[in-house]
Amino acid sequence: MPSERRQTLGQFLRTQREKLSPSQAGLLVFPHRRRTPGLRREEAAQLCGISTTWYTWLEQGRDVTCSPSTLSRIATALKMSATERRYLFTLAELRDPQQIASSSTTPDALLSLPGQIKSPAYLLDPLWNVLSANDPAQALFTGWMHSSEPNQLRYVFLNPEARTFLTDWPDRSRRLLAEFRANTAHLARTTAFQALTSALQAESQEFLHFWQDQRVLPREGGQRSFQHPVLGLLKYEQITLTPAEHAGYKLVILTPNAIEQNSAS
Repeated sequence: MPSERRQTLGQFLRTQREKLSPSQAGLLVFPHRRRTPGLRREEAAQLCGISTTWYTWLEQGRDVTCSPSTLSRIATALKMSATERRYLFTLAELRDPQQIASSSTTPDALLSLPGQIKSPAYLLDPLWNVLSANDPAQALFTGWMHSSEPNQLRYVFLNPEARTFLTDWPDRSRRLLAEFRANTAHLARTTAFQALTSALQAESQEFLHFWQDQRVLPREGGQRSFQHPVLGLLKYEQITLTPAEHAGYKLVILTPNAIEQNSAS
């Protein structure tokens, strides 16, 4: 973490600690013995289950390592709001385990999003299973959306149709896996993640080879080409949106490239 970001994180923690009174934190104290109405560092450290020295270093912006679970305890102990908690984890460049745990239930508002879009659109969960898709997406991804396998990686690596449907399958599949690896690193210890990746390594030699090269890339949009079995070559611009309150999910939208498709026809 850059020094400037560590300093900002430390200052933010200090202000959160100082504005929280002992009574709000559930501590019994004698008011006449205190110089400040807020929590002391040793009290905050005690509430978080960490050493006072380590907590002090964190507030001072020193180069110390903080795990997501420890930061979660700090946010809970200091009674941070959802916005404050999200800001804290953003400063620390860590994934909030509370968000990961809450991702098992999908709000209806998210599930309905693809249906409100005219071009192909679909919603992915944190492990890239398609949860909902509008009619244009189902018409485009016939081999995926109409199969019994909702996971995008399982479709790309195990469904023979994907190798012709994705016009640049070798490059696209390798990049897709690198994006998945980077995007789901916070889930690596979960049973669902391990079951998915272990099964794919056993069932696909290409997946096993790409997985072993440890490549990671940011998820990006851009041009996508598909060889549809009925409509022929189709080209789109892909945009991926992440809901602010549900960071594990992805709304993928494919905007038709009208110029390319008109020239192809």
